[in-house]
Amino acid sequence: MKRRDLLQLLAVTASAWSVGGPIALAQPARAAEAPLPQLRIGYQKSAANLVIVKQSGWLEKRYPATRIAWIEFPAGPQLLEALAVGSLEFGLTGDAPPVFAQAAGKDLVYVGAEPPKPDSSAILVLKDSPLRTLADLRGKKIALQKGSSAHYLLVRAVEKGGLKWSDIQPIYLTPADARAAFERKSVDAWAIWDPFYAATELAIQPRVLSNGHGLSGNNSFYLASRGFAEQHGSVVAALFEELTRADRLVQQDRATAIKLIADFSGLDAGVVSLFLQRRPPSPVGPIQPATVRDQQRVADAFRQLGLIPKPVDVAQVVWRPTQL
Repeated sequence: MKRRDLLQLLAVTASAWSVGGPIALAQPARAAEAPLPQLRIGYQKSAANLVIVKQSGWLEKRYPATRIAWIEFPAGPQLLEALAVGSLEFGLTGDAPPVFAQAAGKDLVYVGAEPPKPDSSAILVLKDSPLRTLADLRGKKIALQKGSSAHYLLVRAVEKGGLKWSDIQPIYLTPADARAAFERKSVDAWAIWDPFYAATELAIQPRVLSNGHGLSGNNSFYLASRGFAEQHGSVVAALFEELTRADRLVQQDRATAIKLIADFSGLDAGVVSLFLQRRPPSPVGPIQPATVRDQQRVADAFRQLGLIPKPVDVAQVVWRPTQL
């Protein structure tokens, strides 16, 4: 996506929101932005576009006077906690972490999104497990990262299986601890996302009880501190441009993309190849109204189960620039 096209898209998005939705975060035009002394970016191994941008050094070349730091996190909840306390300016998570952060009163904003990736998360059981359907999860121990995209996947799976949340035993573990518990049969199932899903699939060939199809779109969101989004809109646009450039590399030169991600993550190239195969083309752009509605359904589901302390209005923390 060319820079002028992205700027036009941002302007069109803002205009549409100003007519059809709240504009609480719209900002007046500025003659010039203040210099950006530092940019701290939070990411996970699953963040293919961010990893490629990092490994390629594109932002460092684009902003030579800015101190750019890349900070890895095991999952979205930890990343958003760092963002909320001022340790980051920008980061990527799945659908559930921002809902929990907003419910906890964290001051952050949605700035962009990638297309849904329902194939990239799953509920796994071991090959010899007696579990065959979602209804079989009744009374079972299921490992998951609390507040992660896997959390919402499991919420929807329980619902589709005709169960109540109280019918299962959620075991809240980080991905690394969850895999260990899964392999030693301390839990009956595991809700997880790529690349942890791909690595486990190739290593021990578990069965997939369900992936995200019909349950969760597994949306990916870019979030920022409010101050960064409001004061550095052109940098947000540049980030979208470089992230979309990274996605083009994934689509057009898969071998190079696999090497960049594998060299960074230490993951086997076969694991990287598998999780990229499950990932659709993922250009990055502003959040559209339909995506906000999808995210509101995630928030409402957690509220109905009492998993967040209060209702949240997702639209109130979506960044809507009027001019960059």
